[in-house]
Amino acid sequence: MAGFLWVEPAPVLAQGRDMIRCGSADGRFTRCQVPWRDAEIIRQESNSPCTRGQTWGVDRGGLWVDRGCRGQFVEMGRGGWGGGRRDDDDDGRWQGGGWRPGPDWDREIRFQCESNDERYQFCQVDVGGRGRVRLLRQLSGRACEEDYSWGWNRAGVWVAKGCRGLFSVDRRW
Repeated sequence: MAGFLWVEPAPVLAQGRDMIRCGSADGRFTRCQVPWRDAEIIRQESNSPCTRGQTWGVDRGGLWVDRGCRGQFVEMGRGGWGGGRRDDDDDGRWQGGGWRPGPDWDREIRFQCESNDERYQFCQVDVGGRGRVRLLRQLSGRACEEDYSWGWNRAGVWVAKGCRGLFSVDRRW
């Protein structure tokens, strides 16, 4: 059975706000283009959990969903979570207010992630909002090319097409 990408790009009105449906097909990472800097889920439409920062989020590339999350999303209203404010450097991140992780959060994490039998595999590690991931060493005979046979989002690293590698996460809040 072939998978499908489920995205309804035409926004509709939800209590005065534009709404978009975005869903992860077959548990895969999916990106939905939105003109928003932040979003909130107003209706979960999947049996898989939709948890902000783990199975859905918003970054510079738009709204993303992963691991089966599917739902209806709207633009986050002004004021934001935790009483924060938007940063002045136009990166769309909230500053001040709200919860922050402990002092050991910002650090490097190294781990191995493998696509066995050329299958998709997701290796969960919280990268953080300002983190990044690098492939340190390819361990497979098959090519490991970013955005083709491996990639990442805030929730972790995915590999496919036989890519096996040692990865480094520079985790930043």
